[in-house]
Amino acid sequence: MKFIDLVNEVCDVVKLDRFDSVYGANDESAQTMLSLAWEGGCEIARRVDWRDLVKAFPVVSAPSAFPPDFQRVVLGGSVMTAAGDFVRPVSNRGQWRFISAHPSAQPYYFLNETGIDFSPASAAIGASLLYLSKEWVRASNGSTSSMIQSDDDEPIFPSELLIKNLVWRWRRYNGVDYSDHLAEFEADLGQYETADKAA
Repeated sequence: MKFIDLVNEVCDVVKLDRFDSVYGANDESAQTMLSLAWEGGCEIARRVDWRDLVKAFPVVSAPSAFPPDFQRVVLGGSVMTAAGDFVRPVSNRGQWRFISAHPSAQPYYFLNETGIDFSPASAAIGASLLYLSKEWVRASNGSTSSMIQSDDDEPIFPSELLIKNLVWRWRRYNGVDYSDHLAEFEADLGQYETADKAA
């Protein structure tokens, strides 16, 4: 569902006049809706490992910078060597200093603030990193982004979730009780997550 349509669905619920345009509009309510929709969309993308946000990044060297749309790694078996073997993660900096100074036959990887490193470094060649993209907005031409850039853009995840998220955010923004709407959103988020994993 296009952003203009889902925002107007929210308008029907919160008793607000529908908009002809949201993106780039001078109307304060439209700008607020767009800002809240972006916040809600980022939250929904961050909280669930949506299938359509999973991407594979081919690693060619160690260390290697993250792809520009990197959000986080997919939990469980996110890094594989060129031979198809899983690479073990190291999450502690002290352990990584020791492992990188004493390479073994077992490959390890470490994620820092800017990218991924391997020990031994040769394990990086041809390896792949499964990660979740932060680009949850799909344009009409099929390209993706982490920002809403048009009324015709759509969320990659189910639009119903963003509608429900936007309703409770709008009510909170306006100082109205939103607890029931938040609970309804949370319940639906769990159901859509389960359905996405099952698919």
